[in-house]
Amino acid sequence: MAQLYFYYSAMNAGKSTALLQSSYNYQERGMRTLVYTAEIDDRFGAGKVSSRIGLSSPAALFNAQTRLDEEIAAEHARQPVHCVLVDECQFLTRDQVKALSDVVDNMDIPVLCYGLRTDFRGELFGGSQYLLAWADKLVELKTVCHCGRKAGMVLRLDAEGRPFSEGEQVVIGGNERYISVCRKHYKQAIEQGSLAAIYGQHKPA
Repeated sequence: MAQLYFYYSAMNAGKSTALLQSSYNYQERGMRTLVYTAEIDDRFGAGKVSSRIGLSSPAALFNAQTRLDEEIAAEHARQPVHCVLVDECQFLTRDQVKALSDVVDNMDIPVLCYGLRTDFRGELFGGSQYLLAWADKLVELKTVCHCGRKAGMVLRLDAEGRPFSEGEQVVIGGNERYISVCRKHYKQAIEQGSLAAIYGQHKPA
């Protein structure tokens, strides 16, 4: 029986690498996969999922208006689809998460979603909220804070490299704008408005 999976983490935990490996595993066995990624995140080029270790794959784009179930059904009718993989799934809407659950339940196609659980304020993204509620399997992909603890929080940095916790939820960026930390150091960094609690006096090169 197909299932809906949610692989979640803070930033830089290897989500895209895991997605690409899963897709490759299916393809190596002669199975067809569909890969989606969020239209809003074009840091590595539109229509592509890329990992920090250099792997990449073409991907279809989704935005808030994309009818994922209809697109997947059309592709499946054209040529059987054996797995659907969604990168940046935190940007899915409630209706899109439901549509993906329908793909699993009505078409018997497994759907693997990869994304962030919470934003820079420590609050759930919309897509993540409904995946946590409705997914059959929840899998945490772990990364570590500079202190060695599990990093489950994400700090947003301003132009001067200072952490802050106000503003719009979605601002696309990489390591220059976001850093994954443990809960303790997230609190300290926000309270101090500085990364000194994490790095000490000198940020590593």
